[in-house]
Amino acid sequence: MSHDGMSREEYEEYQKQMVEEKMERDSEFATKKAERACLRTCLRDKYRLPKSEQDEIMIQQAGDDIDVPEEMIKMVDGEAPEEEEKESIMGQMQNLQNMDMGQIKEKAQATFVEMKSKAEEKCTVM
Repeated sequence: MSHDGMSREEYEEYQKQMVEEKMERDSEFATKKAERACLRTCLRDKYRLPKSEQDEIMIQQAGDDIDVPEEMIKMVDGEAPEEEEKESIMGQMQNLQNMDMGQIKEKAQATFVEMKSKAEEKCTVM
């Protein structure tokens, strides 16, 4: 009898099982780290940020086993067209077409009147 009432064979089997489980956990952890690195790389590409050597190494070590979750890819890719569209001149023109010009004019006049009255309160010359 050896460790905790187990026979030598049982103990060796237990140790073998523990090593296998640890290797599985380590493998899953490395895959998750590589997925995160891949997602960071996608975000860096999208926002034109400098690349990370650590992320590149992690992705290379994982090989082809990297599968970034579909919802994450949609999140990264889904934002790009909207933002680019809003930033473009044509996107701005479309936004202007969707606005009510009368409402914009009223708001601008109200803002001007408000600014003028505050300026008059603060400045006795006006």
